[in-house]
Amino acid sequence: MRLDKFLAESSVGRRKEVRAYVKEGMIKVNGEVITEPAVEINESFDVIEYLGKVVHYNGKVYYMFNKPTGCITARKDIVNKTVFDYFDDAHMNGVFHVGRLDKDTEGLLLFTNDGEFEHKLMHPQKHVEKTYFFWALGNLEEEDIKKLEQGVYIGKGEILTKPAKIEVDKCGMYKEFSHEMPIDNLDNIDSTHYNQPMVSGYLTISEGRKHQVKRMLKAVGCYVVYLKRISIGELTLDESLNKGQYRSLTEEEVKKLME
Repeated sequence: MRLDKFLAESSVGRRKEVRAYVKEGMIKVNGEVITEPAVEINESFDVIEYLGKVVHYNGKVYYMFNKPTGCITARKDIVNKTVFDYFDDAHMNGVFHVGRLDKDTEGLLLFTNDGEFEHKLMHPQKHVEKTYFFWALGNLEEEDIKKLEQGVYIGKGEILTKPAKIEVDKCGMYKEFSHEMPIDNLDNIDSTHYNQPMVSGYLTISEGRKHQVKRMLKAVGCYVVYLKRISIGELTLDESLNKGQYRSLTEEEVKKLME
């Protein structure tokens, strides 16, 4: 196994970080300082040290996290709570989030120390589908649905979005559905919206532009008030996980995502 891969999978840091550690002479293999990240080591027999401490091989890890609203997708922040605050720090050095979710978006977020896994799911050329459930102020007429399915312009200078899939769940007036919306603080929604039309549904996209779902719906006249990612590829959020909880992915789940 390559030294940098061993270090990354042992929660020393991300692959790019550990390469720098090696080049800076911070890593020893069997008592000898090694400065070449690509050197081959035997993870079962060689003794690897980082800053004088023996590194134990953890292997690849994969976590499913049910992200709550109100926290940001980052490792540290001096103002906001982050998604990493929900994990045990001892096991998360070298583990990173796969993609991100906005502060006010909840649902499925993945974590790993496997760079190939992240690349497979997040690289634009892979076109991995991600499905979101939404509540939005506004209507979705047939023409709006057709536009979303064919692609819309969501920003100046940006190209058309890739074709999406949309399924309308409910439509009516806000006052009919306010009790159904899983929004912690409905006071954030102006009371003047009480008699406005409301729609819920599922939007599936294969891109990852900033605020993409919100901007796509805005392009057809809808204002998102609740957003939750429910699936990535063939993986669906485990609804037995409460908000803020996580679990390891099963071998079968990892296999499906890598396929």
